[in-house]
Amino acid sequence: MKWVSALSRQTDIDNAVQEAAESAVKQLGKDQSDLTVIFVSPQFREFYDKVPELVNRYLKPGLLFGCSGGGIIGNGEEAEHQAAVSITCADLPGVNIKPLQSTTNDLPDQDTSPSVWREWLQVNVEDQPHFVFLADPFSFRGEEFLAGVDFAYPNSKKVGGLASGAQSQGGNALYLGDKVYDSGLIGIALTGDIEIDTIVAQGCRPIGEPMQITQCEHNLLQELAGKPPLEVLHELNEMLSEDDKKLIQTSWFLGIEMDPMNDNPQQGDFLIRNLMGVDRESGAVAIGALLRNGQLVQFHLRDKQMSAEDLDVMLTRYLNQGNAENASGALLFSCLGRGQYLYGKANHDTDMFLSKLGNIPLGGFFCNGEIGPVGKTTFLHGYTSSFGIFRPQTMKEME
Repeated sequence: MKWVSALSRQTDIDNAVQEAAESAVKQLGKDQSDLTVIFVSPQFREFYDKVPELVNRYLKPGLLFGCSGGGIIGNGEEAEHQAAVSITCADLPGVNIKPLQSTTNDLPDQDTSPSVWREWLQVNVEDQPHFVFLADPFSFRGEEFLAGVDFAYPNSKKVGGLASGAQSQGGNALYLGDKVYDSGLIGIALTGDIEIDTIVAQGCRPIGEPMQITQCEHNLLQELAGKPPLEVLHELNEMLSEDDKKLIQTSWFLGIEMDPMNDNPQQGDFLIRNLMGVDRESGAVAIGALLRNGQLVQFHLRDKQMSAEDLDVMLTRYLNQGNAENASGALLFSCLGRGQYLYGKANHDTDMFLSKLGNIPLGGFFCNGEIGPVGKTTFLHGYTSSFGIFRPQTMKEME
């Protein structure tokens, strides 16, 4: 297995695709790839339909897969607010790549059996597939779709992101083979000699201690350990530093423990969700997720320093698992709200990834929503960097 990644900042679409493709071919050592992943910035929106033809002019892409992105990642670099094309190619011996496409308008019923979802997706669960999904944010029924795919393929990894760069439906591009779609979902199911490791950095730091929900209704959090949530927050506020006290006015979130068997959740084990509203009379708060009594939750804060610390924690945790040395390539699905907007400089997340894990070829884009797991459940996130790291199932032989 071999992955390579290239980035072009040329402002002419023909030149940009040519430069990125020729760089990828040179690194790969041949012009035939099994999988070619392409991301194209909105500066080229009027040429979106031309991209598959251009790619085929400069390399044999195998399966072409990709989308438009408001910021582009290639060769381990981030290109924001400028014209850019990234091409990431993979030579995947012993791996089967199945293309997937759907409008997601006709999803199976949520109460149906896993076999109905498998029939709908036409991917055998026995093949132990892993998935990469790209979708249009204006037409993708994300949470329903991901819940169904988790139900049907509980042991499969799922990563991806929502195309970006457009202000309205029909303005994004999704690339699959020689087809270009402007709505719905595309994906690839990878089976055979391949594993996907995932890192999901949600950019938050926990404050206080995990607490149990003692009363809630739907997404309304009414009691934590017998107290109104606002009362808990006021008590917590007394213990915070001056900087954190300022942050809690504008940037606090609720982390929800997603694994009921985990009695000692750590940073990164919580699904981060937004505050939707406050009832000052009762002290209840509305959260952007369905809640249930007995769940462990913990308040979190977010800023650029915490986002950097969180990514460091998640990368270090992955490094300690010992799989990084076998990684062949990676894709990064990062939020449009990260990058220069958050950190004030380019390449923060990509630089940290490469410095921690080594020179793994890295492509990707800045998304309108990021797909990745927390615990064993796959979610659509915001303000997140979701990495899919690819390695062969069969370990490299000892030299």
